[in-house]
Amino acid sequence: MRILVTSGGTSEKIDNVRSITNHATGTLGKVITEELLSKGESVTLVTTKSSVRPSSHSHLSIVEINDVANLIETLEPLVKTHDVLIHSMAVSDYTPVFMTDFEKVKNAEQLELFLEQKNTETKISSDSDYQVLFLKKTPKVISLVKQWNPSIRLIGFKLLVDVSKDELIETAKKSLVTNQADYILANDLSEITSLTHHAYLVSETEIYEADTKKEISQLIYERVIKNA
Repeated sequence: MRILVTSGGTSEKIDNVRSITNHATGTLGKVITEELLSKGESVTLVTTKSSVRPSSHSHLSIVEINDVANLIETLEPLVKTHDVLIHSMAVSDYTPVFMTDFEKVKNAEQLELFLEQKNTETKISSDSDYQVLFLKKTPKVISLVKQWNPSIRLIGFKLLVDVSKDELIETAKKSLVTNQADYILANDLSEITSLTHHAYLVSETEIYEADTKKEISQLIYERVIKNA
C-alpha cells in the first residue's frame, strides 16, 4: 500500500527575511509515520524544513515544502499515485499580499488599491512604527484531494480550541462531508500537552477515542491501514 503523510506547518513569505507561520511542529505526523514504518509500510512524508521528522528508513521518502502554493504543486502528483493520504499538516489559511506604512493606509481613499500591489524590496523597511499587512485566503488543500484522486483514502485533521466534545465531533462530521474524507481526526488544542493528546477519529458511522499521539497513530493504523 502506498501511504502519503503530511506534517508540520506551512510558512508564508512576507519578504526575504520575514514570514508568517503557525506553531505546528510535525510531532504527530512523525509519530504516525514511525508507527506505519514499524508495521512494514512504505511512507512518503511531505513536511517542512523546521518540522521534526523520523530517522532515515529504507521504506521512507521525505519531500520538503514551504508554503501553500508549493504544497499544492508537490502534493497533486503524489496524491494521484498513492492509496492513502494522512493529512496532518497545519496549512496556512492566509498568505501575505502587501505590507505598507500605516500612514499610507490611513490616508488612502481606496483600500482595494493596496490589494493590487506587491512588495518589491528584499527586506521591507522597519523605519515605521506601524505597518499594515494585507492577507488573502489560501486554497483549502484538503478540498482538492478527492478531485485529484477520487479513490484515495483521505484522513483529515481538525483542530479547534476549548470547545465541547459535541461541537468538536459535529465540526469533524461537517468536514467529512465538505472534503469527501473517509476519516477526520478531531482534536482540541486545550487537550494537547507534551505527554497527552486527546482526540477522536471520526467517520460517518463510528467514533474512536485516543489519549496520546502513540494511541492516535495506532488507531489510524488499525482502522485505516490494516483494515483497508
